[in-house]
Amino acid sequence: MKQPIYNTALYLRLSRDDENAGESNSISTQRMMLRRYAEQNGLFVVDEYIDDGYSGTNFDRPDFQRMIEDIEAKRINCVVTKDLSRLGRNYLLTGQYIELYFPAHGVRYIAIDNGVDSINQQSSEFTPFLNVINEWYARDISRKVTKAMRTRFENGAHYGAYAPLGYRKDPEQTGHLLIDEETRWIVEKIFSLAVQGVGAAKITRILASEQIPTPSWLNFQRYGTFAHVYEGQPESKRYAWTIAQVKKILQDENYIGNSVHNKQTNVSFKCKKKIRKPKEEWWRVENTHEAIISKSDFDRVQEQIASRRRKQKDGTTQIFAGLVKCADCGWSLAYATNQRKKAPYSYYHCSKNGQGLRQCSMHYIRYDVLYNFVLSRLQYWIKAVHQDEQTIIQRLSKSNLAEQATASKRAAQEKKRAEKRLSDLDNLLAKLYEDRVSGKITERNFSMLSQKYQQEQEEQEQRIEALTAQLVSEKEQEDGIGKWVDLIKQFSNPSELTAELLNTLIEKILVHEAVKEADGSRTQEIEIIYRFVGKID
Repeated sequence: MKQPIYNTALYLRLSRDDENAGESNSISTQRMMLRRYAEQNGLFVVDEYIDDGYSGTNFDRPDFQRMIEDIEAKRINCVVTKDLSRLGRNYLLTGQYIELYFPAHGVRYIAIDNGVDSINQQSSEFTPFLNVINEWYARDISRKVTKAMRTRFENGAHYGAYAPLGYRKDPEQTGHLLIDEETRWIVEKIFSLAVQGVGAAKITRILASEQIPTPSWLNFQRYGTFAHVYEGQPESKRYAWTIAQVKKILQDENYIGNSVHNKQTNVSFKCKKKIRKPKEEWWRVENTHEAIISKSDFDRVQEQIASRRRKQKDGTTQIFAGLVKCADCGWSLAYATNQRKKAPYSYYHCSKNGQGLRQCSMHYIRYDVLYNFVLSRLQYWIKAVHQDEQTIIQRLSKSNLAEQATASKRAAQEKKRAEKRLSDLDNLLAKLYEDRVSGKITERNFSMLSQKYQQEQEEQEQRIEALTAQLVSEKEQEDGIGKWVDLIKQFSNPSELTAELLNTLIEKILVHEAVKEADGSRTQEIEIIYRFVGKID
């Protein structure tokens, strides 16, 4: 009887997870086993197909696909693997190839270690169960890897091919970031412009015009990566910033010392397609490394990004975007234009009232009224600082210091009392434990008192934390007068408002509801809260 000729493909696969199993799954071991089996069983080897470093949970592997092409071209009619898991760990797709695709194309399949040979029907009876076990193994490995990565992330570790711009990887501690003194100024410049109200598009143009190198160019210089992007390209390529790059930097919490992970994930352990995860599922660990940008500046930029508006139909640029708030509910005021009269005009109104819920009042104010009032106050302070800087500093310090000194003294005293009480509670708990051990009190009383003391401990710790934050804030406000004066000195006799001027000097503008007087006139309070110094008008 004439024996069929088997033109054989030897398929070898090794994933990173399989490497942990040792030499038994190595490519060299697989090759030696498959070659010996083919020789002993009279199989003619056409080629070896090797996917080194590829997961078995999907079949999007280069050499596996090349093998399929050769099967379609009828060059191959036999496939041999070390075991079923080398072919794949997805039981549905693996079963589809073994039970449907290979038989339909006249391909004999052999898995040596599992004793599977498709020409021996009895040897294939347990194949589906073995495929399920192989998938379970892949699922278990995926779960363990995810858990291990989460543990690393929760410890604040940074994992990525490159450190963010402005940082470098710590050579002595894996996953830790150190400030890169050579590039931190680029990040500081980007945030400085943003704080002044400059948008991402304009920042991008400024970086390019001043020939500031991009992060990828810096990595190319240091590590030789992205060679295919920069080699043979004109010099302008190294300064080709994009708006997306700038926006990513402005929204990156790495720059305030936080590590944020789990922003995206695979659809499943079988499908490697990436999907974006909602913010509430991100893993955020604070203070994992030194910050480049202050938290206040970062939060300010995020507010500006969230509230930024395009130029309106009437040609008015929204220079007040993110600054104008309702004094009662805190919501932003919405911009609108009245087109019904011969002379159209723009105005602001409370956005919470404008939603139709009527949860707040109108807080109506015309754009030109707000504009002229704010301009007049800024002109006043800028002129005053330029005329007599020291007098203004003394004036602001005098008005703030007395009140702040009283508040700081009170907070410091409260903190001292809370710290003493916390120490007393520690001693009480230690004594309580000794009494329980010696039998002086019952288990019931011990449990009741220890729970009470522990609850008070938590309350005192929270109180100490709040008072510490208050004292730090008051000290920052005291130091803020000099900072605000330095900002003021950047400007000289402005004749108009700009987003840069407003965002540099003002934190927010609170608009109160107008009051109608008996004579029919209208009075409205506008509070300007200046950066670093608060309300000083």
